[in-house]
Amino acid sequence: SLPLQVLAYDRDSYATAAQRVIVTVVPSPAGAPPYQGEFFVANRNVEEMLPAAARELFRQAVDGVWEQDDLSIINITSALDRGGRVPLPIEGRKEGVYVKVGSRAAFSHCLAAAASAQSRFRCSLGQQPVAACYDTFGPQFSIDWCNLTLLEVSATPTAPGPAWGPGVLEEGGDFVPPTASLAGDFLAGYLLTILLPLLVAALLCLLLGHLMCCRREGV
Repeated sequence: SLPLQVLAYDRDSYATAAQRVIVTVVPSPAGAPPYQGEFFVANRNVEEMLPAAARELFRQAVDGVWEQDDLSIINITSALDRGGRVPLPIEGRKEGVYVKVGSRAAFSHCLAAAASAQSRFRCSLGQQPVAACYDTFGPQFSIDWCNLTLLEVSATPTAPGPAWGPGVLEEGGDFVPPTASLAGDFLAGYLLTILLPLLVAALLCLLLGHLMCCRREGV
């Protein structure tokens, strides 16, 4: 469970309200649906898609184009969270909502045609995609078919557990510390580290003094 503080504001009066909500996330035993389609509903605000009745109505509309019975709504996102602009305060203007629907069955031919390369090319020309399933959503939902996104999500393999090396104590075993190593003689290494640079520096000083004093012109 995760406690969240939800802040909301009224669109007309801009009054704000806060409420603490506890959200419990239970992962699906079967995992995420492998086939996911995201639709952009241009004539709805996000709060209009959150009620169960509106979500069920949209799911039935998607069922008409996907032709599957195991459809489920995965995510609902406001277009403002995707970089959309705040609509003008004119009656009938909506912010738009992205609704992601998932299924374990493949996409229908109509959805595949609406997201094909030919349809993308027609969208770049300002035309509608090549598909024949526009009427299933009716007047309740205005779908922008040029913003249709189809995803095939592959199952994420389970990460293998850690491999225990030979240094891990076995269950029920006794820890045996390593024997103390004998102290080594580090005097020779210490003298070599200190005296060798000093000897090289002394030789360089003698060579430099010889060049400056004995090799000068006129001497």
